[in-house]
Amino acid sequence: HVQLVESGGGSVQAGGSLRLSCAGSRYTSDLYCMAWFRQAPGKEREGVAAQDADGSTCYADSVRGRFTISRDNTENMLYLQMNSLKSEDTALYYCSRGFADWGQGTQVTVS
Repeated sequence: HVQLVESGGGSVQAGGSLRLSCAGSRYTSDLYCMAWFRQAPGKEREGVAAQDADGSTCYADSVRGRFTISRDNTENMLYLQMNSLKSEDTALYYCSRGFADWGQGTQVTVS
């Protein structure tokens, strides 16, 4: 069973930046698509960004150009660099391995 632990969330003013991290207890990350999702209060969970095993990436339209997903397979780490944050980015952010394993989330609040 893989354990995913997100960190790096916090409170930031609009226009600011945060870098989220996701640490995997053990997984062969280079074989999986890794992704970030988020869920705002009263809303459904939505995909934010994903990076496939071949390195290709995709982003939700709402974050493209502001967020960057990256990974370090040797360290079993996934990252999400978030710039130019907006109030609508406020949510609980989750990382996922293969859309089957999930972390507990890290809160991002933009005011």
